[in-house]
Amino acid sequence: MTAAAVWQGLLDPWSEPVLRRALLEVVLLGVAGGLLGCWVLLFGLAYPAESLAHAVLPGLVLAVLLGVPLLAGGAAGLVVAALAMALAQRAPRTESDTAVAVVVTALLGLGALLALAPATPAGLGHLLFGDVLGLTDADVVLAGALAVGLAAALTVLHPALLAVGFDRTHAAALGRSAPMVDTVLAVLLAATLLVAVRALGNLLVVALLVAPAAAARVLTGRMAPMMAASVAIAVLGGVAGLEASYHLRTAAGASVAGALVGAYALALGWRAVRPAG
Repeated sequence: MTAAAVWQGLLDPWSEPVLRRALLEVVLLGVAGGLLGCWVLLFGLAYPAESLAHAVLPGLVLAVLLGVPLLAGGAAGLVVAALAMALAQRAPRTESDTAVAVVVTALLGLGALLALAPATPAGLGHLLFGDVLGLTDADVVLAGALAVGLAAALTVLHPALLAVGFDRTHAAALGRSAPMVDTVLAVLLAATLLVAVRALGNLLVVALLVAPAAAARVLTGRMAPMMAASVAIAVLGGVAGLEASYHLRTAAGASVAGALVGAYALALGWRAVRPAG
């Protein structure tokens, strides 16, 4: 096979409008997820992020059943999930992680029951695994707004995030409020999950936040290079996933998630064989 044929094969998917729209979506989400994911890992929010993503399923299913936008259903689901987790953690003689796990399992099970009920329309698999090939122009605009807004917010908050993330105990002495930073970061995380779940589904969306940042952290320990590497990995992984989906005829959302996790595995492999020093 010639180089020209390989190049043409790589360009073939982007001749279709649906895939061009999907490409733009994964690039924009890659920027947002790559940037935010580094802070998610630094603040130890990988498990809470996964928990919120899974717990939002009932809200998504109800949005479909009631004919309201997924964004509205997802937002309501996130609020209910957050309140339920907060209340469960107050239960006596119950560890925090245990309480969260119980709530997430219950909400995920409720979502599955609603999705599989006889009166529920068939074909709700996109809520679990996403539908990156079925996005509208409005979805892409929303992803663009998320990427721009998130980048701006993280730029403004960068000093405070560093102070709280690396030394929470003494952050107040530097004029940084840890509760305020935690709250803003939680809001940014919720917004990212709400926007990205449309493309990747509530089971796969966490891969966008965790895998690129985890791969970048394997490669560098400095925050700025880590964020740049995380964005690059997220974007390139998204493109690779769409390419694989087109040529291998696999599910697009799962292919993107698989490519992102594969990038983490490659980073670990590179670190293992890299000469010391």
